[in-house]
Amino acid sequence: MNKNKSLPSLKRFKQRAKSLKNILGIELHQAYEQLSQSYGFSSWYECKSHYDRQDSSTWQIAEVSHKYVPIDEAAIAVPEAQEYDEHVEANKRFLTKLAIEYSVFEPTVTGLKKSILDATFPVRSHFRLEGFHDYSEQQQGSEHKVIKSAQLLGVENCISSKLSLYRPKTKKGDPRMWFRKLGGFALAGDIIAIIVIDDCAYLLNLSQSFLEGEFKSDHSHVGKHLRTWTSINNRVAEELLAALKKLAVTPFKAERKGDTAIGYTLESLLGIEANSSKKPDYKGIELKSGRGNRTRTTLFAQVADWRKSTCKRSAEILERYGYTRDNGDFKLYCTVSATKPNSQGLYFKYDYDCDWLEEVHNSGESVATWPSKLLEERLLEKHSETFWIEADSWFEEGVEYFHLRSLVHTKAPILTQLIPLIIDGKITMDHLIKRSGKTDKVSEKGPLFKINKRDLSLLFPEPIHHCLKTEV
Repeated sequence: MNKNKSLPSLKRFKQRAKSLKNILGIELHQAYEQLSQSYGFSSWYECKSHYDRQDSSTWQIAEVSHKYVPIDEAAIAVPEAQEYDEHVEANKRFLTKLAIEYSVFEPTVTGLKKSILDATFPVRSHFRLEGFHDYSEQQQGSEHKVIKSAQLLGVENCISSKLSLYRPKTKKGDPRMWFRKLGGFALAGDIIAIIVIDDCAYLLNLSQSFLEGEFKSDHSHVGKHLRTWTSINNRVAEELLAALKKLAVTPFKAERKGDTAIGYTLESLLGIEANSSKKPDYKGIELKSGRGNRTRTTLFAQVADWRKSTCKRSAEILERYGYTRDNGDFKLYCTVSATKPNSQGLYFKYDYDCDWLEEVHNSGESVATWPSKLLEERLLEKHSETFWIEADSWFEEGVEYFHLRSLVHTKAPILTQLIPLIIDGKITMDHLIKRSGKTDKVSEKGPLFKINKRDLSLLFPEPIHHCLKTEV
């Protein structure tokens, strides 16, 4: 084994050994031995000798310099701060596998010294999507500061803290935050995950934790919390799965006609009240139901950002590119793809400089614009966890009947794959705009962003398949 494989600093090594000791319930010297062997050394003695040689080789007589380096720049010069940390990435992947929403930040030397953290865009988006805090609605100044509860989760203990959320009057009110007692929880350069549960922000130090091991350990506070959060998620999914299995025993009659009949009827049988909310349907789980013979399924509906679009509303798009039907209705019912123009001359083009998806016409005219962040946030909001349900459908004496057949259970979409899948034509968009020939009113049922069911695994990791009929 390569003895230099992502070997951390000695200080970080000792932190990890201590963490391993608590996870496995072993003596510290045993943890040092196991960790040394994981890095390819025969023993802790050999590993420590390697560190000692590295330390002695760095001692040199340096020339006196009068050029002073800012403290954060000096921190960046440490080799460890430049290396790719597979350990942190493994922890991130494990949180994703558990379908736990999180964002991360990295404290700097200056930030820890001055008790200041930038609330970066991913953190701000996370807070807003969780309904935790919205910086865009917060005014500048200390009098508008918001204080929230926080917990700093370690292997051995859980430290109560407070989170300050504010926008200073200087520097255009750039969003800031600070967790009390963070200095004793993290080093400069550590990667810290934020998880929001019940209006409380929990911190996990991804640089000093072994989440997969701690998840299995009865001795770890981190593990206990992860198991609790996962258990809550699993309980709802198991409850919903059991209810669907009961409904799958016998066919049921549609409670309305048309494309939405299966979804409406299923939600009615599950006791879900009909509403127009964009939020998931069943205790945080989105239900997507369809007839078994349909290959495409709707991911979400999302209108363009009219402020950035050439056309300022759906009616304007209809006027430019619609067509008249025999019944007098004026429609634009079509599928838009990035691979080729449709019969109306419309197609998608991705602007890499502006980071947005643009609908354009063959003539070169720009039609509508969707910033990629808008689409990614919409996908995350709608499909953090989803049951994709399929049912057999048939008619008896003019009445439609359904029999639940199967479902696919997905969690945590891979947001970075959304735009590439649109560019590849695997995700398309349907316009469903109509002006009634009778009332002259314009209605828009979309735009609907859709994906072929066979491509779900490209957007959602580790989908779980259930055959409802045979699992009764």
